[in-house]
Amino acid sequence: MDAVDALGTAAALEQAKKSYAEGGIPIGAALVQHVSAGSAPKLIACGHNERIQKSSATLHGEMSCLENAGRLKADVYRNCTMFTTLSPCIMCTGAILLYRIPRVVIGENATFCGGEDLLLANGVEVVVLDDRECRDLMSKFIAEKPEEWNEDIGE
Repeated sequence: MDAVDALGTAAALEQAKKSYAEGGIPIGAALVQHVSAGSAPKLIACGHNERIQKSSATLHGEMSCLENAGRLKADVYRNCTMFTTLSPCIMCTGAILLYRIPRVVIGENATFCGGEDLLLANGVEVVVLDDRECRDLMSKFIAEKPEEWNEDIGE
C-alpha cells in the first residue's frame, strides 16, 4: 500500500469508528490529494455518516467529507482519491462523478455494493480492499440496528 492509500484508508476507518461511537452508521470517508513524486500526500478532509447524529437526509460519509472539504477548485478534486469504508451509494457516486474525482478506494463492498459500475463506466478507477475491519464494523452495526441501516440505504 502506498502513502496515499495508507493515509486515506486509515483516516476513513477512523471516521467510521467515530460515527459508530456516536451511535451513528459506521461509514467513514477521506479525500486525499496526490502530490508530486517525493512529496507526502495531503489529507484534504474527512467525514463520517451523520444521518442519525444530525437527523440529516444526505450526510453520508462521502457527502460529509466533501462538505468538510469546503469549496475547492476543480483541479484539486481531479488530483484526489476518495476513500470510503463502504461502497458508495448512488447519491455519493453522483457527487464523486460531479467533481470528477478520478479514483475511489473502497474498504468493503460485501455488505453493500453501490454505484461501482457507474463509477467504472465513467472512467473512475475503483479499488476494493475487502478490508475485514470495515466489513466487521458494518456487520456489527447492521445486526444491532437493522432499521437505521435500512433507512440509510432507502429500504
